[in-house]
Amino acid sequence: MPGLAGRMSTVIKAKVSKLLDRAEDPGETLDYGYNKQLELLQNVKKGIAEVVTSKKRLQMQSDKLEQQIVKLDTQARQALAQGREDLARAALERKTVAQTELQSLDQQVTELEAQQQSLTENEQKLRVKIEAFRTKKEVIKAQYSAAEAQVQISEAATGVGEQMADLGLAMQRAEDKVETMKARGQAVDELEKAGTFDDITQLGPAQDDIDRQLEQLSAGQQVDDELEKMKADLGKGGEQPALEQGEK
Repeated sequence: MPGLAGRMSTVIKAKVSKLLDRAEDPGETLDYGYNKQLELLQNVKKGIAEVVTSKKRLQMQSDKLEQQIVKLDTQARQALAQGREDLARAALERKTVAQTELQSLDQQVTELEAQQQSLTENEQKLRVKIEAFRTKKEVIKAQYSAAEAQVQISEAATGVGEQMADLGLAMQRAEDKVETMKARGQAVDELEKAGTFDDITQLGPAQDDIDRQLEQLSAGQQVDDELEKMKADLGKGGEQPALEQGEK
């Protein structure tokens, strides 16, 4: 489904953009851009050096051609003076070829000089822009560091922010645990005073109020039965003999 696919793509891009925005450090981004501009400036300098090298090579060839032209002209004059018109003509022909090559080299040197001039001007302009970028970069980094410090101080003072929020939640959990323990302790004291808990030193199973009342009733009946039995025994045996005189 094209609509669903497009929506998923938009959501994914939004998530990635948010993650990148959180991970991006403006200082690192500015330093990266500054380094890239320095690389570009270095490439321009290399281009100027290559142009100058090519120009120097052509100028060296041009100097050799100039020397060769002077030499051929001298040889043509000497051959003509000796009546060797054929040699003079050959020397002049070579001189003409050398002059044509010299003109071509001079034109190439002129073009390289213009290219060198253009690259040099661009290099100077780029250098000025990079220096301005470097100054602005440092200002922005300083402002960002100051703003970041201010935010951290404000968050710490007001209790907002991710770390402070975590600390707040941890403190709230600790307070809740303390209150819970206090409540349990008070409940235990109240139940103990009410007699809800049995004496932990007693043996046998725990007894409730009904069991205790039944035991008391049984104990009272047993005492009554023993008392009646003793009365009956005394009635059968008659009166007890008087104690002998002096018997204690």
